[in-house]
Order: sequence, then C-alpha cells, then structure tokens
Amino acid sequence: VVKEKNRMGECPVWEERECALVYVDINSQKVCRWSPLTNEVQSVSVDARVGSVALRQCGGYVIALGTRFAFLDWDTQEVTTILELEQDKPNNRFNDGKVDPKGRFFAGTMAEETAPGVRARRQGALYTLFPDYSVIKQLDKVDISNGLDWSLDHRTFFHIDSLAYAVHAFSYDVHSGKIACPKVLYDLEKEEHMPDGMCIDAEGKLWVACIDGGRVIRIDPETGKRIQTVMLPTPRITSCCFGGKDYSEMYVTSAYDGLDETALAKEPHAGEIFKITGLGVKGLPQNFYAA
Repeated sequence: VVKEKNRMGECPVWEERECALVYVDINSQKVCRWSPLTNEVQSVSVDARVGSVALRQCGGYVIALGTRFAFLDWDTQEVTTILELEQDKPNNRFNDGKVDPKGRFFAGTMAEETAPGVRARRQGALYTLFPDYSVIKQLDKVDISNGLDWSLDHRTFFHIDSLAYAVHAFSYDVHSGKIACPKVLYDLEKEEHMPDGMCIDAEGKLWVACIDGGRVIRIDPETGKRIQTVMLPTPRITSCCFGGKDYSEMYVTSAYDGLDETALAKEPHAGEIFKITGLGVKGLPQNFYAA
C-alpha cells in the first residue's frame, strides 16, 4: 500500500484520530504518516536514528531516537527532548517501543554494527518512561531490544531480543509497570530467521515479523506453538500492527537496507509497506502515552 521505500521501515502504529498509519524509517531519521484516504506520505526529519514512535494522549507523538526519549509535535515538526540515556554508550541507539495499558512508554536499546555483521554484544537495555517522565531500566545486557506487547489480561509482557531468536514472556505488574520471571515462549525455526517487531490480536495471539524470513507468524502464547504463517513479497520484514476502521487489516513494514545490489535487483518490493486482509481476526487500538 505504501510504495515509497524505507531504508528501515519500523514500528507501525495505527492512529485512529488521523485515520492514518504512523511509522518510522530508522536509518533515514524520519517519522512518517501515511493516509489511506489520500495515499499521501508525510514525514518529519529528526536529528538521529529514530527507533520507535507512539501516540500521545494530548496529541502528537512520543519517540525514542538516538539514546533519548522525546516528544514530536507533528504540526510544528518540533522535537522536545525529555531525557537522555546511555551517554556512556555512543554506539547505542533506541530501537522498538510501545505504550503499555497504563500509558507508560516501553522502549529498548541496541548497539549499532561497527562493520557488516559486527556489533558489540549485550550492550542494550529495556526502559520504561512513566507519565511523570521518570525512567526505570527493566532489562540489561540485551542484544537487540525489539518487538513487545502485553497480554489481554495485562498479566504478561512479551518481548523479543532478536539475537536470542526467541519470544520471551514475563510476568507483568500492571500497577507498578515492573516485569519479572522471564521464560522462553517460542524459539524461531531456521527458515523463520530472526524475530523483529510484534503485535497482539483480539484473540490474544501474537504476530511476529521475521526479518530475512519474509513472513509474519502467528503464535499461541498458551501453547507456545506457531499456528499461522503469512508470506510476504520481500525478505526483510520488520514489524506489524493492526489498523483500519475496525482493526481487521494488518500493516507490515519492511526494509531495503541490508540487501546488496544483486539482492535489491531481485527484490522490487523491499522497503515498501503492505496490508494483509482476510486474516479473520482483528487487532486492538494502540495505547496512548499518558502525558
């Protein structure tokens, strides 16, 4: 549905009030908004790689860029820093993020590659930004903090550390926002490659984007089994969310960074955004950051 190619399209969020899909292009340092009504993509450039975007209750967005949390006013294109983190790790940046059921913004970091395929290990962390702008560190020694979501009863937090090639489940205290007791929920199969972004549907099942696997997979958290696979027309599938007027459509982002010239010539759809219909299941509206 979006032909404008993204170097590293990520973190799609359906914004009901704008009837639009908001997402980031991490490596182009842009926050983007696509309207299915006009088919127009608008974007705001920022001064660092932007890993994630989420909706704010009072309008505009909360973003995680570089190693800081910030607000983005869409109309003025103004970025206001809330907090700087990890200033001792100049090679780190924020990656995926999402707002929890109580309006707190969870986002995690990762080390950038210093050469193709080379990165410092276990340099990332997972943080929670509370509505009063205080921050706690939830996880340490993470490789690539990635997809995240919460169970429908708000008792479980799901998280992906991509280089673990698995989805983990944590107990989650909705009152304090704290996570604990991690366990492996699903180990990816070889052909699924690496887990990236993730979302939950209205039946409580998880959808995981498989980067280099060219697919999204549906996992049942009760059984830890994969129950569905949807193949997409390009390999570097990065994330997914439900949207549309009744949340019955799935939007899927992709990337062209990481493909060499030969691969790019064979992948005309790399970096585009796709819409999957007919899944027979709906998603849920996004939570708003409560400040």
